[in-house]
Amino acid sequence: MKYGARNNVTARVTSIKSDPVMSLVKFKVVGPAKMASVLTTESLQELDLKVGDTVQLVIKAINVLPVRE
Repeated sequence: MKYGARNNVTARVTSIKSDPVMSLVKFKVVGPAKMASVLTTESLQELDLKVGDTVQLVIKAINVLPVRE
């Protein structure tokens, strides 16, 4: 099955809370994860990023899609 999302991480379900309409599922990342970011060259220069730098990734996403294969 193909998905539109480029980045993905493997996670384990840690808790589930449900009501008749919605459910909240929490996950714990269980393996190494790789992420990618597309940003303007101006932003890259302002951040002064170089290969090997350690950074914090702040994820801003509309959806987190749990997938079982």
